[in-house]
Amino acid sequence: MRNLIKIFSVLFVFGFYNIEAQQVVKRDTLAGTELIMSMDPKVKEALENLEEKCLRTASNTSVRDNDDDFAARPTKIYVPNRELTNAEICRKNPRILGYKIQITTVKSNEEANEVKAYFRRRFPNLKVETDASLRPNYKILAGSYFTKQSAASDLSKVREYFKSAIAVQYRIFCAEAK
Repeated sequence: MRNLIKIFSVLFVFGFYNIEAQQVVKRDTLAGTELIMSMDPKVKEALENLEEKCLRTASNTSVRDNDDDFAARPTKIYVPNRELTNAEICRKNPRILGYKIQITTVKSNEEANEVKAYFRRRFPNLKVETDASLRPNYKILAGSYFTKQSAASDLSKVREYFKSAIAVQYRIFCAEAK
């Protein structure tokens, strides 16, 4: 009997919840398709107030045309129709996801320093560094490249001395990258 009372009380509460909610039809701003939602009338009013405030703000900051349907037109977002250059990317993000050549992985810091010294003698024009994030293992990384293709020429030269060298994705400083 107690379980039956609990079930009826839960159904009673959910019944009032469903009565309070109403079905609202909105228009999608991008595609113009209808979007049907169920929500509380108070939430609907708050949402409409926010939408009106956004429309007023957008219409105050935009240049007005002589058309009467200005408020009905959505604000245009301009996207460049070309790919950004490396200089434009670097201006916005000094550190980006690029590529480095992983020369090898060693087990100690002493081994890492030996490999780095040997690498510097062979390739003085490439910057080499140690990544100790995988302790007790150390990764030896060289160069900074925007793409895997730009790393390919240096990678082929490095593979003459280090057979296990590969290009790996890594956070790079944009100013140093090729």
